[in-house]
Amino acid sequence: MPNQKAALEGVELAYKEQGKGQAVVLLHGFCGSSAYWDKLLPLLPDDIRVIAPDLRGHGESTAPEGPYPMEAFAADIVQLFGKLDMGKPILLGHSLGGYITLALAEKQPELLKAFGLIHSTGTPDSEEAKEGRLKGIQTIQEQGLPAFIDGLIPKLFAPAHLESMPEAVQEAKRIGLATSPDGAKASLEGMRTRPDRNDVLRQTKLPVLLVAGEHDKIVPPERAFAASGEAAVQRKLDGVGHMSMMESRRLWPLRSSTSCARFNG
Repeated sequence: MPNQKAALEGVELAYKEQGKGQAVVLLHGFCGSSAYWDKLLPLLPDDIRVIAPDLRGHGESTAPEGPYPMEAFAADIVQLFGKLDMGKPILLGHSLGGYITLALAEKQPELLKAFGLIHSTGTPDSEEAKEGRLKGIQTIQEQGLPAFIDGLIPKLFAPAHLESMPEAVQEAKRIGLATSPDGAKASLEGMRTRPDRNDVLRQTKLPVLLVAGEHDKIVPPERAFAASGEAAVQRKLDGVGHMSMMESRRLWPLRSSTSCARFNG
C-alpha cells in the first residue's frame, strides 16, 4: 500500500489508510514506520478506518530539528486527526507510539474514543535507561545509524524468533534504516526526558487496552501492566517479544468496529 502525505505545521507526515467507519490510528515504535503494520493491515475488517502514519523523523515523514519530546509527536498526530477528519479516533501506540499516545491522552482526552498501549508503558526511563539513550545517541554520531540498528533490532524479538523468523528480523532492520539519523537522535532524547504518565492510565475514563508480550525484554509484562484503571483491558500475548505485529497474527480485538471500540474482543 503506497504512502500518502499530509502537510502539517512544521512537518510532513506520510501515512497509510484503508477501510471506512470508526477511525483507528496505529502509531509505530522507535526506528519503525507504518510498514511495521504491513502484515496486520490485510487482516483487519473493512468496517474500520485504519490510519498508520510514519512519525516525524521516521519512514517517509520529514525530520524537523530536534529534540522530539512526546508532546511534539502528539501535536503532529492531533493535526493529522483534523487534517483527515477522523472524528474521535481510537489511538493505539506501539512502544514509542504508546508514549505519544499517553501524552495525547493526558492533554486532550476529549479527542479520543479510546486508546491502547502495545508493548509500552507509562513508567519513565530509569537512570540506567536514560544512560542507554545517551549511549545510543553517541553510537549514531560516531558509528552511524546502521550500527545502532544492528544492535537494536535483535533485542525486539523473542529469542526463539531470531532463528525461526530471520526474514522478519531483516525486515525490521530494513525499516529501521529508513529512519533519519537526526530523527533517531531527537527521538532518543525525547524518550529519555519523558515524564511518568502512569496516572493517566489510572485515572482516565476512556476505554484502555494494554498489550504485553510474554518474552518482551524491552517492556516486560510487569512494566506494561504496572498501572491500570477500571476501564482497562489487559492482554498478554504468548510466545512473542516486543514485535507482536510481526511475530504473531493474534493481536488485539479488531474484528469489528464495535469490538474495537469496546476492547472486549
